[in-house]
Amino acid sequence: MVYLYGLVGACFLGLGFVLQQEAAARAPLADILSFRLLLDLMKVPRWLCGIGFMVIGQILSALALAQGDVSRVEPLLATNLLFAMALARYISGQRLGRAGWAGVVLLSGGVAMFMVAGAPEGGDEEHISALRHWLVLGSVVAMALVLVVIARHLRLVEEPPLLAAAAGVLYGLQDALTREASSILNDSGITGLVTSWQPYVIVASAVVGLVLVQSAFETGQLRQSLPALTAAEPLAGIVCGIGFLGDTVQLTPLAITGQIIGLSAAVGGVFILGRHPAMPTGASGNSGRSGEEPALDDSGRRR
Repeated sequence: MVYLYGLVGACFLGLGFVLQQEAAARAPLADILSFRLLLDLMKVPRWLCGIGFMVIGQILSALALAQGDVSRVEPLLATNLLFAMALARYISGQRLGRAGWAGVVLLSGGVAMFMVAGAPEGGDEEHISALRHWLVLGSVVAMALVLVVIARHLRLVEEPPLLAAAAGVLYGLQDALTREASSILNDSGITGLVTSWQPYVIVASAVVGLVLVQSAFETGQLRQSLPALTAAEPLAGIVCGIGFLGDTVQLTPLAITGQIIGLSAAVGGVFILGRHPAMPTGASGNSGRSGEEPALDDSGRRR
């Protein structure tokens, strides 16, 4: 059931991302990295449909995480790009071609190789010190913050990959904390869950991640943002799983080699698919933006 929940969840996530980007591309640029962006998008039926798909995907992902290890579920969620490609191909009418099929093979084959070589298993969280837990968590949050700060100092057209990567990092953290929260619920019941800090950090990371990813969708093409988002989430989730959930993977030389090759192939497939012509460009939304847009100088920076 872990694999079924993970794959179906990835399907809904991928479809939801495509619908969200089409709506976000028409939002006013003045709302970038602002909660006003979410308020504006709530008025768009297609965006709400995309959010509905994403919520379903998140619920299914949570069910997968409740029954499986983060290091096992995260690579499955990375396949959301395959389902995004399917919808994008329908919208654009573009065929996959050699590059598209190469991306499909690399992504699916890389995920399979990582699963077989790593044989990820859940560990004992009780042996993880509080210091290690907070160091890993703080490092992940700091990484997301650094990506946003760097993005804000780049030209507007260069921001989407970094904003999407920051969102992916927070989503990976959210996935790991979801697994931790499910363990608290099983051990201490609903009272233990509501009195712990994990659920509130999950909500906060989800909201901030949503603002980041919608800002990335708004400022650039889907092919600029979705690959970074799809690659960053499983990597951050695996780091958190090993870092403070005690997940383990095989560490023999052969297993490590297989894991590196598998992850590299999956990441390569993500970026090949993300740059495929079938992915919507969002350019049609530029002329439909409303509201005052920030002024840009000759280099494309905000004044």
